[in-house]
Amino acid sequence: MLALIIDDSAVIRSILRGYLLPFGFNIYEAVDGVDALDLLAEIPTVPDLALIDWHMPRMNGLEFLRSIRRRQDLAAMVRMMVTSESEPGSIVRALAAGAHEYLLKPCTADDLGEKLAYLGMVAPVTAP
Repeated sequence: MLALIIDDSAVIRSILRGYLLPFGFNIYEAVDGVDALDLLAEIPTVPDLALIDWHMPRMNGLEFLRSIRRRQDLAAMVRMMVTSESEPGSIVRALAAGAHEYLLKPCTADDLGEKLAYLGMVAPVTAP
């Protein structure tokens, strides 16, 4: 599977990459929405998953979602906001803009794994 991490923080991109690798994802990274759109135009395969931060320069996560919402070539890409934006209205706006799921920072690998399992992207993790 292929994932795109869109976040202006190199530290957060590294953390999320570390969370995704055990699930078998190959990973692309972008520093903002503009960079992500450029990358999507260049790579041969549409990512299965995009993890999107809200607050980024040039094009924030909400603007990115709105810009790709009606693109048929990206319709299969699962879009998850991973952000510290915790107001209920923000969650509603992100979902209305095209996010499939919403994960609050700080998050753990287990938090992300639960969301991925909920979305049917990975097998549910069960306690031993």
